[in-house]
Amino acid sequence: MATYLTPALAWRRLREGNERFVAGESSHPNQDASRRSSLVENQHPFAVIFGCSDSRLAAEIIFDLGLGDAFVVRTAGQVIDDAVLGSLEYSVGVLGVPLIVVLGHDSCGAVIATQNAVKTGEMPAGFIRSLVERITPSVLTSIRNDQHDINDMVVENVKQTSQRLVDSSRVISDAVQGGRAAVIGLAYRLAEGRADLVSGIGEL
Repeated sequence: MATYLTPALAWRRLREGNERFVAGESSHPNQDASRRSSLVENQHPFAVIFGCSDSRLAAEIIFDLGLGDAFVVRTAGQVIDDAVLGSLEYSVGVLGVPLIVVLGHDSCGAVIATQNAVKTGEMPAGFIRSLVERITPSVLTSIRNDQHDINDMVVENVKQTSQRLVDSSRVISDAVQGGRAAVIGLAYRLAEGRADLVSGIGEL
């Protein structure tokens, strides 16, 4: 059963699915009526993917997955809030998912908005401001490290988000320390469709 995969095997399965997608050879697994029927009573996803809401970043498609394979949480700029943490804790603590994926992508609009706010000192209106405030530490770290490219800032945001998950959640940190789960950061390239590993916390 998928739930009993190790973090390393879960990552391998995601990586292989992404390689099929990049090559244009997606197999579209677990998308038929029998799979749908088998999941009515319970679910055993092998990964939780916490990604950006960007319409080009559909997790099940880019990793060639089907029904019941991945527990998916998405916010613009993969920004963490209490609902995100609760969802991720549910996936790890209740469903026993062995792998948390933090998925960012190049040319991320939320990171660009944050870069502009840091540069101009003008914050966006409404609740977009909340997104920008949470991404600002990653942008400032990149600038301090003399990395001014937006995609460097995306990678920094993925890394900081991954660390923040472990720092903020006892459920997640205990699972990582106990070897039951790992947290990896991936940066997705829109043109190629490839998801590259940029960080890892826990045994892989």
